[in-house]
Amino acid sequence: MTDTTGRLCDRNQPDDVWFLAGTFGGTVRRTCAVPPGRPVVFPLVNRLCSEAVCKELMAVAEGRATLDGEPVTPERIEDDDVAVTGVAGNPLTGEEGTTSSYACGLWVRLPPLPPGRHTLTLRGSSGDFRTGVDYTLIVGAGQQA
Repeated sequence: MTDTTGRLCDRNQPDDVWFLAGTFGGTVRRTCAVPPGRPVVFPLVNRLCSEAVCKELMAVAEGRATLDGEPVTPERIEDDDVAVTGVAGNPLTGEEGTTSSYACGLWVRLPPLPPGRHTLTLRGSSGDFRTGVDYTLIVGAGQQA
């Protein structure tokens, strides 16, 4: 989430899906090489917090995304109970180990993208908080970022 260019977008990715990060606020531009055949998942606005804070966030959460100029539909994740495992000093919990929390937000799941270059625009907000990413996604082996 703190990566402003996309150079870290392949870090710690699972084998079955490709996650794209939002931001801790503000808008950035990132370029990311994405392997072919992987569904792509990303937040428009989201939080790890208490159940009460999730309810407040989602009461006014808004977001939109476009892929190659076409709108994509987000889904609302209201209050999912999740376990988060992090290293010491990580930007989400700050602590090493596993903690339990609620997760909520507006998320998008896309099927695997066709090979080539794609433009993905993400915008999300909740109250005064605003986030956005302008992604250039390059899908396929041998593609140049």
